[in-house]
Amino acid sequence: MSVVKIKDKTFKTSISQEEIQKRIKEVAAQINEDMADKNPLFLGVLNGAFIFAADLLREITIPCEISFVKLASYQGIMSTGKVKEVMGINEDLTGRTIIIIEDIVDTGRTMKQMIESLGTRNPAAVHICALFLKPDKLQEPIDVDYACFSIPNDFIVGYGLDYDQQGRNLKEIYTLVEE
Repeated sequence: MSVVKIKDKTFKTSISQEEIQKRIKEVAAQINEDMADKNPLFLGVLNGAFIFAADLLREITIPCEISFVKLASYQGIMSTGKVKEVMGINEDLTGRTIIIIEDIVDTGRTMKQMIESLGTRNPAAVHICALFLKPDKLQEPIDVDYACFSIPNDFIVGYGLDYDQQGRNLKEIYTLVEE
């Protein structure tokens, strides 16, 4: 187990790169099976999901497309509770099967707002694929169709997730050490 310091916080390894890759392959296999005849449009949520989206898509073997949307709801280690869309979607979503690729679902507010926004564009279906799900923190009734990991309500960094824009480049997941 390694320890890293990011700005004023200390984090310790909690999920290895190998565990992450194994779960991504398993989730991708399920998506390949479930979406075999759908040609889904994957929507990666920036910035946090960019690494997850890249690794997931490399395991997808069915016809598909990918685009990205940028949303913001975090400041430091706390959710602001407000979600603002920073960069939108240009594709026609009418009749499409959409799979949102999200790094982490905690309160569910971001996903609820995104699903409502996508719903106005007449997709056939909207699914959520999250690298991490914090079931104990959910405040919105949303269904996460594909979750690689269900985790406790700890603050984590690495593999695209950040602390104040730092740590996204770490290959493993690190959990905040209470000091």
